[in-house]
Amino acid sequence: MDPWDTDGRPGISTRGRTAIPARIFVGNLNRGTTAEALTQLLSEAGSVTEVYLPADRETGQPRGFAFVQFATEANAVEAIRLFHDRELDGRKLTVNAAEDRPARRDGPLRLDPGRSSGDGPGAAHGKPFKRKGSRRGLRRRKRSL
Repeated sequence: MDPWDTDGRPGISTRGRTAIPARIFVGNLNRGTTAEALTQLLSEAGSVTEVYLPADRETGQPRGFAFVQFATEANAVEAIRLFHDRELDGRKLTVNAAEDRPARRDGPLRLDPGRSSGDGPGAAHGKPFKRKGSRRGLRRRKRSL
């Protein structure tokens, strides 16, 4: 058996993926909660190495949850035990182990090289576009331009 195939526990392979056992999810955060305040609170459970507060793409405000990386798995387990259902800034926190993001099935959207994205519905998927309506209606729309 190859010693690099498992992480010490039989049947659990780590080849081809990175194991992040010391990462937790903290949900139901107040939008005013900062990374520094969260680090200070969670450091009671152990050494916090990273705090990630995702922001909304349009407004730039925090989305109300965070991912926190601890130095050890024991610290993460202790943080879950201590802080799940604890109140911070007037809100009851949800703290649990973070799950890996599932792999994307189809990958990024790819456009056909012969078409631009403005060619109408279905252009991004390579489907031919058929204009809706009668010829008379199309002529009327052309005249009104």
